[in-house]
Amino acid sequence: MDPRPVGVFDSGVGGLTVLHECLVTMPHEDFVYVGDAARLPYGPRPLAEIRRFAHEIAGYLEADGVKLVLVACNAATSAALPTLQESLSVPVVGVITPEAHAAVQATRNRRIGLLATKATVEAGRYAELVHTLDAGATLHPVVCPRLVPLIESDDPFGAATTEAVREYAAPVKRAGCDTIILGCTHYPLIRPIFQRVFGRDVTLVFSAEETAREVAETLARKGIDNDPAREGGYRFLTTGDRETFRELGQRFLQLPIQAVERVTLAQLEAAAA
Repeated sequence: MDPRPVGVFDSGVGGLTVLHECLVTMPHEDFVYVGDAARLPYGPRPLAEIRRFAHEIAGYLEADGVKLVLVACNAATSAALPTLQESLSVPVVGVITPEAHAAVQATRNRRIGLLATKATVEAGRYAELVHTLDAGATLHPVVCPRLVPLIESDDPFGAATTEAVREYAAPVKRAGCDTIILGCTHYPLIRPIFQRVFGRDVTLVFSAEETAREVAETLARKGIDNDPAREGGYRFLTTGDRETFRELGQRFLQLPIQAVERVTLAQLEAAAA
């Protein structure tokens, strides 16, 4: 048994949808979550810059004594996962491989759509993984710049969100995709809108459940899981405003957030030095 916590990070609150699944899949584990709100969004940034941010936060979490790092951000996973796995002494899990695997398993006609941010699409990691898993499958990516701001707005289920989803869904519908990867950790919050737009005949693949399962399997395989008889805890840190993180974060986590700690960019930069 290993009592150390699992470290989780994202550019902001979107990764809390992944943390939620981790909490219900592994209720006996402790978690520490870092949301880099001071530098969000990551999606429009250059991949090299996202990679640097990811190494700073992962280094900070490793120094804080976590036993595994979960990159709960599609853009950061796309930009940095291989280099993080090389440089850190603890296991590192991202959100892309579980999704790609689930999509290849789910598709019937081998045409898979991807809705994601600019950085995630440009990195090409989904295309590489899908092709590795099934060389005959095709991936049809669509950049969705309007979705994250709409989901974080005061009216995430408003008409503007539905209109944006319809716009981004149109190309993958025309391509005949029967499986859609929702390649951003924000997107599960508006799952009903996606289901309404795509209908029951299209399989929607989210990162959260698949990723939580991979984390649990990794901990068990390496013998670093915690005592299953205990109830775990969780704590939160942000580089941005603590109260803003707490209020918006509860919407994404769907669980109470009592306290949020502040971590400075200087602290993160020092961890990577």
